[in-house]
Amino acid sequence: MRVSLDGPDGWARGWIGKGQRAPVRLRRQQGGGGVLVWAGIIKDELVGPFRVEDGVKLNSQSYCQFLEDTFFKQWYRKKSASFKKNMIFMQDNAPSHASKYSTAWLARKGIKEEKLMTWPPYCPGTTSEQAGKSAPCQGCPNQKLCASGATKAPDPAIAEIGEKLSTVKHKILVLSGKGGVGKSTFSAHLAHALASDTTKEIALLDVDICGPSIPRIVGLEGEQVHQSGSGWSPVYVEDNLAVMSIGFLLSSPDDAVIWRGPKKNGIIKQFLRDVDWGELDYLIVDTPPGTSDEHLSIVQYLSATHVDGAIIITTPQEVSLQDVRKEIRFCQKVKMPIIGVVENMSGFVCPKCKNTSQIFPPSTGGAEKMCADLKLPLLGKVPLDPRIARSCDEGRSFLSEVPDSPAAEAYQKIVKTIQDYCSNRVTEEQSTI
Repeated sequence: MRVSLDGPDGWARGWIGKGQRAPVRLRRQQGGGGVLVWAGIIKDELVGPFRVEDGVKLNSQSYCQFLEDTFFKQWYRKKSASFKKNMIFMQDNAPSHASKYSTAWLARKGIKEEKLMTWPPYCPGTTSEQAGKSAPCQGCPNQKLCASGATKAPDPAIAEIGEKLSTVKHKILVLSGKGGVGKSTFSAHLAHALASDTTKEIALLDVDICGPSIPRIVGLEGEQVHQSGSGWSPVYVEDNLAVMSIGFLLSSPDDAVIWRGPKKNGIIKQFLRDVDWGELDYLIVDTPPGTSDEHLSIVQYLSATHVDGAIIITTPQEVSLQDVRKEIRFCQKVKMPIIGVVENMSGFVCPKCKNTSQIFPPSTGGAEKMCADLKLPLLGKVPLDPRIARSCDEGRSFLSEVPDSPAAEAYQKIVKTIQDYCSNRVTEEQSTI
């Protein structure tokens, strides 16, 4: 018998017998007189209703007392010894509840901690030593595969990609947790700026599988990828600027790419392993918003290569910064160096009077304060300029069209900072050899 213990803000599910689900629901309902009502059903037996006074903060002490006064006294203590022996307590997987509250209550009742499981259970991960062996693995269709150790072997494509990209000097990811902040625009202009030095070889890889906008921005919409003996040939904007995007593989720019994670991962692997990149000075990777499949794939597949780091793009308002902080946490978790943060759409400079207006006010201090709080470099602020959007729609480089504009000057300073970072990183690595 498995019984659920769930917080007043959550749902819980439980099982009866091994592998057999039971409709256990502890649902929050607004009851009369300003109370929260818990109503749980285990098989055909009603557990509850339990009540928590509205506004009561359930800290460790009050939560345990609640379990004592309601669940334990009204239901659990009336059960037989054999029933209790075979019972496992299920707890929602909020760590603050599972580790502090229910565990503390179980200890007070003399119930061993191993009788508590979280739900939904935490998967230990396919490469963990506990893969296929821990309690949450029970009933998983991949349990035998994980337990065999086969999932711990590294993907052979990682080594292949490492060898393929060994001739690429610098690799830079452009990231943001927020959509619509100008990642693709920045990636394209960064590539254009780097390619302005004709002695350098630059490539731009678009891994935004569902929303590939790079082909339009760089003026290559409608182009096709060609196959050669050495792999896929990228499409060239200039003699020293190559581009690869799934947009080149679609029959129409309006075609929707409706793929789940594995197919996305597969095409990213092909872009890195099967494209004939040749010798490059810089590979710029434009990513979609978020911290999901594409980001995990690109980090995993580049793990055997030298990645200089990530550039984080944001806009000044808090609604953007909130998601960008998540992207920064992602980089920290996967040990991806952060080159710095760019604040895009940072004010509007009137092309006539040159006065600056805040279109997106930095209500919480903008990227500058965020960088100060998180001890990250602020690479620069790019002001709004309608000519940037027009240049992207027409597939031309804004930096070439309006080189003396405040936005172009901001871009050039940011690019110089990035170049210096990459050069210094190479120097530091050589000095440690």
